[in-house]
Amino acid sequence: MDQQEWNDPMDMPMNADDLRDLRTARQLLENPGLVARMTNLVGAPIEKGLDMLPSGWHGRIMDITRMALSKAADVAISTLDDAPGRGGAERWHQWGAALSGGVGGFFGVAGLAVELPISTTLMMRSIAAIARSEGESLRDDDTRKACLMVFALGGKAGADDATESGYYAVRVALARAVSQAADYLGAQVVADQAAAPAMVRLITVVADRFGIQVTEKVAAQAVPALGAAGGALINTLFIDHFQDMARGHFVVRRLERKYGEEVVRAVYLALGDE
Repeated sequence: MDQQEWNDPMDMPMNADDLRDLRTARQLLENPGLVARMTNLVGAPIEKGLDMLPSGWHGRIMDITRMALSKAADVAISTLDDAPGRGGAERWHQWGAALSGGVGGFFGVAGLAVELPISTTLMMRSIAAIARSEGESLRDDDTRKACLMVFALGGKAGADDATESGYYAVRVALARAVSQAADYLGAQVVADQAAAPAMVRLITVVADRFGIQVTEKVAAQAVPALGAAGGALINTLFIDHFQDMARGHFVVRRLERKYGEEVVRAVYLALGDE
């Protein structure tokens, strides 16, 4: 059905419980507030922390981010069983990330190479568990890609489609980037023969977006006197943000399996006009 006909959510072919779930998912996905929450915690704009980072560390952060995502994708999901509908143990993952953040806060920027792979793996494990609780099969390659996509959510890039919501703009941008690079990557030698070229490209594109948020996290942790306790709090906010993104993302995917992608997108966008 044409999207222009979906002006009133009450007229849409979605039962009340599913409509409520989609509305909650949209609130999570379109109102992340990560930078604002970190700014409130440190009591200073994140830009001040960015000025305190050593010269050349932005590139270093991006390198560490790509490595962390690649390892997390391989390790975190493979260590979970595939029983659909099981809970996500989200609080346990938050505690683990807080502990690793405390270590990172103690050692400062130099500790990122140790802390980020640990916290990213914990976040990936939590994201995968949320996916499983929403009916996803962790053996499905598409689920693995969807878990990776979560790390790109919660912000916009300059190339995002301004006519879409933030969430759908990211989905469109990621799909376009993977599609455009598929032929090129198909001719390359991939170190991990189990990974499809599209997965390698997806990790690269997601890392570019995730790295921006990692840089903002590091900047918040760089604020003087924040220390280990502050690092733990920052990491707790960080994983809580991506758990929110995961919950919203996999609720949308669950409803897409039930109603179809076009119907869910139409209702999702119409809810923005409420």
